[in-house]
Amino acid sequence: MPTPMQPRSSAEASAPPLNGTRIQARSVSQRVRGAGRVLDDVSLDLAPGRLTVIAGSSGAGKTVLLQTLAGLRAPTEGAVLHDGAQPGSPGPEFGFVPQEDIIHRELPLHRTLVYAAGLRMPAEAVTARVDRVLGTLGLSARASTPVRALSGGERKRACIAAELLTRPRVLFLDEPTSGLDPVTGAALLRTLSALAEAGTTVVLTTHTLADLLRGDQVVFLSPGGEVAYAGEPGPLCGAFGVGTVEEVYGAVAGGARTERAVPAGVGETAPPDAGRTGAPPSPVRPRRVGAVRQWSLLTRRGTALLLHNRLSAAVLAGSPVMIVAMFAVLFRAGAFDPAAPDPGSTAMIMFWIAFGAFFFGLTYGLLQICAELPVLRREWLAGLRIGPYLASKLTTMLPVLALADALLLVALRALDRLPATGWTTYGSLFVSSVLASAAALALGLLASAAVTEPAQATLMLPLLCFPQVLFSGAFVPVPRMTGAGEAISWAMTNRWAFEALGSGVGLESLWRAGASPLGRPLLESYGDSFGHPAARGWLVLAGFAVLFLVVTWAVLVRKCREGVVRSRAGR
Repeated sequence: MPTPMQPRSSAEASAPPLNGTRIQARSVSQRVRGAGRVLDDVSLDLAPGRLTVIAGSSGAGKTVLLQTLAGLRAPTEGAVLHDGAQPGSPGPEFGFVPQEDIIHRELPLHRTLVYAAGLRMPAEAVTARVDRVLGTLGLSARASTPVRALSGGERKRACIAAELLTRPRVLFLDEPTSGLDPVTGAALLRTLSALAEAGTTVVLTTHTLADLLRGDQVVFLSPGGEVAYAGEPGPLCGAFGVGTVEEVYGAVAGGARTERAVPAGVGETAPPDAGRTGAPPSPVRPRRVGAVRQWSLLTRRGTALLLHNRLSAAVLAGSPVMIVAMFAVLFRAGAFDPAAPDPGSTAMIMFWIAFGAFFFGLTYGLLQICAELPVLRREWLAGLRIGPYLASKLTTMLPVLALADALLLVALRALDRLPATGWTTYGSLFVSSVLASAAALALGLLASAAVTEPAQATLMLPLLCFPQVLFSGAFVPVPRMTGAGEAISWAMTNRWAFEALGSGVGLESLWRAGASPLGRPLLESYGDSFGHPAARGWLVLAGFAVLFLVVTWAVLVRKCREGVVRSRAGR
């Protein structure tokens, strides 16, 4: 049984009433690549502070119309106006709830909303506002419940709660009742109707028949993206000469239209001040949260998400253990003993340390972005900067990677798979490992940003790992590669990590001065691979990390901006 919407608290009731946004579409047409003309000459006037339901058969362009009205898609023809002006960048007076979840599922609901609010408003207002919104949406009793444990209707209301934190003047929802049972769907529509009564302009799409009669106004689209009906829900069936809403779909599919298709003003029963034509009073826009505070909040949230995801925590803890176990089984102890060294094993130990650091970083980064891209897009619209977002990924994951690299080195020394040398050598090995992990983490973040879903990111893992193994210079030394192979090896972070580790541990001197007769031939094969200072590899690895992060930033900015209209003169 869904929790009913609670009466407005005294604090909510004492807040100034919202002045909803009037939304107008003037001869709007929309073309979508691959689908052709989706909307055709749509003209609407949606009154402020009303609940408008957009309906139509599948493929009629409901979602495209919603995005166009919201200002997230530029119309191919015509214009969309918010309070008589072109919509600017979405801000705190704007709310948009897509079909997918726009909040994380791992944390308790209250904590999730606290993080979302912290990214949008001053810290001192966060807790009171979250409590108020939970009460308004009837979710106070579920505040300590993880979002993943909420019912479908509760989770949808939780997404709406994230959008209501800044008291938006207009709220757009894409099929909010999809997948809900009739009782839960009806309760959600009552919640949205109450929000409209409180002053918020609410516009939603639906394919649920009962929703059409629960709004203040209905916009019904024909299969060709034209407006077949726009008006109050009561006369809907009569306008088409049918007795049920189901029959309306059939009538519209058969080409029926009504004289009310483009009324003089949809929602003429709006409050007296709804039809004003002058410039609307500017809402008080909260000051944008600073970059440092965004980074701090995102870092804390990322750490909390990591700790609450048991599978991720298990992988983080188990990966170093598995790598150490494989080292213990694969290599014999004492390979670095100058009296009886094993040159081949020493090279392979350095390579697998480099590849272990790479694998840690890559796997930790691959699922960091693609799994939360809808959340990122929505928070970007609310003012989140991409720079602090990426920085938070580094500050969340790099300490974990550094710890894993340190434990790997300590375990290998304890098992006598590394030489008994001083802090300088192990400091060099540690820096090389951490920088290798950092570059791989940045590469993983780039791959995660480039794909569209976690399954694709998983497929990227072998594609990114194989070249790092083949062109690292470990199995085929760089001097023995073809010209093309050597050129490719320059782009492999694992090559530079391998060479930096070999330089730091002193492979060249061990092979040249060691007792093994295999050392000098091996040195001839590898050439000067380990003859450069380890700092050379560090600079290259750091450069790769910066390059990958810059490209990741650009990819995320592009993805967040896709379809978003910056409707300003000259753009």
